[in-house]
Amino acid sequence: MSEAKPIAITGGTGFVGQMVLDVAQQRGLPVRSLARRVPGDRTGVDWVQGDLADAGAMQALAEGSEAVVHIAGLTNAPDPAHFEAPNVEGTALMIEACKAAKVKRFVFVSSLSARKPDLSAYGASKAKAEELVQASGLDWTIVRPPAVYGPRDVDMFELFRSARMGLVPLPPGGATSIIHVEDLARLLLDLPDAQPALSRKKVFEPDDAREGGWSHKELAAAIGDAVGRKVFAPHLPAGVLTAAARVDRLMRGDKAKLTQDRVGYMCHPNWVARSDRAVPGSVWQPQIGGAEGLKATADWYRREGWL
Repeated sequence: MSEAKPIAITGGTGFVGQMVLDVAQQRGLPVRSLARRVPGDRTGVDWVQGDLADAGAMQALAEGSEAVVHIAGLTNAPDPAHFEAPNVEGTALMIEACKAAKVKRFVFVSSLSARKPDLSAYGASKAKAEELVQASGLDWTIVRPPAVYGPRDVDMFELFRSARMGLVPLPPGGATSIIHVEDLARLLLDLPDAQPALSRKKVFEPDDAREGGWSHKELAAAIGDAVGRKVFAPHLPAGVLTAAARVDRLMRGDKAKLTQDRVGYMCHPNWVARSDRAVPGSVWQPQIGGAEGLKATADWYRREGWL
């Protein structure tokens, strides 16, 4: 009996990638992962050392793989020009590696921000990468997650930490969808074997199944409940957020979480996953509701000493 081919992923040391490896291990799936620095504490993974500029490493990643799940990319940068190389050029190299290795199945993790590429350089880079994927000739699926949260996340953690102090500053009024990282990881591992007619050449926008998403106020209140606090959650105008981004850059430099590029898409009123882009229920369904997931995430932050 021949040995099962591995599923190859990029970004195995990142927030989403680590959860994909966790779920793969639970399922007993063979996995291969690209990593700039190979971790010494993660066993059961066939590691390939390299990054999104290393064509040779990506070729080694793809060779002999059942499918490639392309997660890695740059999500935040002090200079918007920095998104192009990893997100666009890196995706092009990964596509070429799949073609050379004759790996047809390609799952690409994009972002809801790709719907509005004019609002941010990050969204524009993801939209360009999507175009490359759609023109690749591979059996592709594009996944556009909304706000992803859960254990190990450092971005939405900022909201949990603010809520712990009783204050959650919000962008102008609007709504967003969310998804727990474990649900997203399950989807990414379900897609390679999903029925082709239901999953190939599709763009999906998964979420936690909350119809209409969460208004910013509702999400702030839910995060407050998760950390055990009633929160004051004022909407801030775009000008105030722009000024705050400048302050964050002065205080944290290149490690600033609030950048001008992020302000651009934060102020858009609708980041709700669209029902006509939902994943078919026979392929995948979310298992973690928002309130439940936010509470479990807050508990994880406490156990790890983050809160």
